[in-house]
Amino acid sequence: MDVAYVSALSALAGSVVGSLTSGFTTWLSQRAQARAGRLAHEMSRREELFKDFIVAASKAHGEAIVSNEPKLEELIALYSMVSEMRVMSLPRTVECADQVMRATIDTYFAPNKTIRELHELVQSGTGIDPLKDFSEAAREELHAFTLP
Repeated sequence: MDVAYVSALSALAGSVVGSLTSGFTTWLSQRAQARAGRLAHEMSRREELFKDFIVAASKAHGEAIVSNEPKLEELIALYSMVSEMRVMSLPRTVECADQVMRATIDTYFAPNKTIRELHELVQSGTGIDPLKDFSEAAREELHAFTLP
């Protein structure tokens, strides 16, 4: 075989290997960026759902403390959010959301609280924060998204 052919084949082989390496590196980089974008979007969706649930559940539970007449629209909205969590959240987060729902509904059947009774509950720290476990579970779930 002629030396010129060997030299030409070596140059072509080097070009092919170089372009394959470059293409592969670009593909890996784009794949990592797409994955990071999907994770950021998923985390944002969960943050928004958790925030909306906390606001709606707080309002519904506060209403249940002082009233025996549930607002069905609010309860249905809460059930809808819990159902969304069943699709995208960890089981512990969903269980805590279910507990918030049960506590809110149970509160409607309990005697209404006066302002003095509310003050005593706040001072003692008992029975006034049904969202504590949910908030902790949601924070743990969101923290898991930030880990590599």
